[in-house]
Amino acid sequence: MDRSVPQAVPLGRSRKPRVPPSSAARRWLDPRLATSVLVGVILAALMLPPLVMLVQGSLAATNDAGQATGWTLRHFTDLVTAHRAGQTLWNSIVFSAGSTLLSLLVGGVLAWLVERTNAPLRVLAWLATIISLGTPYILHVVAWLFLLGPVGPFNDLYRALGGSGNLIHVQSMAGMVLIEGFLWSPLVFLLLGSTFRAANADMEEAARTSGASVLQTVWRISIRLAMPAILALALFVFIRAIGAFEVPALVGIPSRIYVLTTAVYDSMTTMPPDLGYASAFAVVMVVIVSVLLHFYSRLSSSAEKYHSVTGKGYRPRPFDLGAWRWAAGALIVLNFVVVLVLPLVALLWMSLQAFPRGFSLAGLRALSLDNYRAVVTAPNYFDLAINSLGVAAGAASVIMLLAAFAGWIAARRGPGGRTLDQLAMLSLVFPGIVLGVAVMEVYLRVPLPIYGTLWIIGIAYVIRFMPFGMRYVYAGVLQLHNELEEAAGVSGAGYLTILRRIVAPLLTPAMVAGWLFIFLIANKELAIAVLLASPGAQVAAVAVFDLWVNGQGGELAAFGLLWTVLMTAVAFLFFAQSRRGGTDIYGN
Repeated sequence: MDRSVPQAVPLGRSRKPRVPPSSAARRWLDPRLATSVLVGVILAALMLPPLVMLVQGSLAATNDAGQATGWTLRHFTDLVTAHRAGQTLWNSIVFSAGSTLLSLLVGGVLAWLVERTNAPLRVLAWLATIISLGTPYILHVVAWLFLLGPVGPFNDLYRALGGSGNLIHVQSMAGMVLIEGFLWSPLVFLLLGSTFRAANADMEEAARTSGASVLQTVWRISIRLAMPAILALALFVFIRAIGAFEVPALVGIPSRIYVLTTAVYDSMTTMPPDLGYASAFAVVMVVIVSVLLHFYSRLSSSAEKYHSVTGKGYRPRPFDLGAWRWAAGALIVLNFVVVLVLPLVALLWMSLQAFPRGFSLAGLRALSLDNYRAVVTAPNYFDLAINSLGVAAGAASVIMLLAAFAGWIAARRGPGGRTLDQLAMLSLVFPGIVLGVAVMEVYLRVPLPIYGTLWIIGIAYVIRFMPFGMRYVYAGVLQLHNELEEAAGVSGAGYLTILRRIVAPLLTPAMVAGWLFIFLIANKELAIAVLLASPGAQVAAVAVFDLWVNGQGGELAAFGLLWTVLMTAVAFLFFAQSRRGGTDIYGN
């Protein structure tokens, strides 16, 4: 048949001209907009219900059966009139401020010595930091409770020198501040280290040439240039300390020193649980953290005005400490011993003892591997490891998948990019224990049979750590010039092809680093999981907490050390990948 001859139109039918889609239809058919809408719906479904349910729970009036009967402000009035509410808030402020100052002092001095001087043995600071990142916080707390406790070596030495009683009372506010400060000093070292590393040495050299001493130069030049970054970091650590749970739970609760997080936990674990009171406490914490985050954002943005790194002439040169370099090296060794060696030695000693006892010759003669045999042969410990690794890996994978699209759209100022960024960062206002309460409220009311399973812990992890995934992807996209994507588009590549062939391969280092970091911190998380775990669905951090509560310190230490070895290997991979991807620990 001749193709040039048009076919006859059957009788009774007419050709309908093809009408091009309207501009609105074309806009909705835009694959970037469709992706933005889809990711936005998923993020909104994850982030918004916990906040809504938390506020609703704080305002809901219930009967004796727990059924909602209306609205009330009684939970907030009970909170205000409670005899320990003011003391709890004051304890939180003192605890957070004290631990922030200590961590800044220890981590800041160490960062300056490592990054800006010729002090020897600097590798020990990095080694302590990497292994600390792989060690769950609760293990650090347990180790310091042993070291500073009544049968610990410090109090034993004090009594051996003629003292009476205990020199150190670890279960006190001072003990809480000391342990929390040590916990945060490695991360302060990392984050301040990047600030000192990027400092332009020209100003410092000019001061030294003018006759200023090392201390005068550091005080008048180095610290003042870094002050906005230091203040922003101080506020960041303060916010994290407000939401800390491990130290307040293990150190504060036995001595009845309550902070905001343990007050929420106490309300949820009393019988019957006071969900309304806990929700009111949680809402107050969300408001406090939101205000602090606002100021943190302003400080972080103002820090950019003080960048001293320029293109031409940027030559970071270390300070020559002369004979003092060995004193600086001694400080690095001291930090290595205090932050890493002492806690690990304490855990090793505890794991080799049948029952808790201090360092002694009798204890040396009673060393045993029974706790390790119990951990290796008992099937529940293997199940705990599989649960923890599976939940953390699943949460990290979901986070990085969502963040890959949301971060790229936000960084490229795509449709709805600002909204996606705000939704992804919303969970920053939730301290861990508060998010646990909020997620519990959501899935107690939603008809999904996941409460008491690992699924609810995984969902909570996705909500909690989404901001970290977003930061890693966002920073990675900003390092890619958009001319690569534009060139591919001009060559005829479609939206999905550009993502698959251009963006994804170039983002792989940042995404792998983000995945490893989220995997690490998810395996350390206790505050969320302690409220959501059940006897049939536990993770490692909750199991360690239960072992401590039940007085099984030996098995706790044995399992904890084996777990630390595994997580430290992941931490080394993370640092190697971060250096390859050109990002710091938080993806900046």
